[in-house]
Amino acid sequence: MLWEDFINSYWRDWRTGDKNKDRDRLDEEEWVFKWLKEYSLLETQMPNTIEMAQLKKLRSLLWNWVQAIVQGNSVYGEMLEQLNIYLDKGPVTRRIVWKGDEQAEIKLLPLHSGWEQVLAEIAASFAEALLEKEPTRFRICENPDCLWVYYDDTRNRSKRYCDDKACGNLMKVRRFRARKKAESERE
Repeated sequence: MLWEDFINSYWRDWRTGDKNKDRDRLDEEEWVFKWLKEYSLLETQMPNTIEMAQLKKLRSLLWNWVQAIVQGNSVYGEMLEQLNIYLDKGPVTRRIVWKGDEQAEIKLLPLHSGWEQVLAEIAASFAEALLEKEPTRFRICENPDCLWVYYDDTRNRSKRYCDDKACGNLMKVRRFRARKKAESERE
């Protein structure tokens, strides 16, 4: 989802927690253009200083809101008001477009390109998730070195890590080693 990838553009070293290895992918031109292409966002230039500050401000807002949702706090009214400010800056028009299999669908197409439009698309993606999905399934990885944001789509809503094979296994090994160390210290 667009909003998830945007929040997770701040990458943490999930294996070691070494803050010196953390990276802000919004500063990486290659990542930004790959991300724009993946979500069919029309911007073709890196953001200037002001636009970058706006992107990072929105990412911080979304991160704080996900934290509030995960903690069970209700801040939806405030969130929706703030999201509307971003949505206002990215007008769209409706168009009927053909899909590849001779079926048509209505699409919302941006009226212009630019980073304000990108911000609006991110805000719209988050708003859709809030309104159309179950916000109680928003999660933050329980690996304290990762903190990746994800949507828990498991049947029993029990997913604790962004990736069971990466963070899940890492945390399992850490718990095992801590248990063994505690046992050896008692002997």
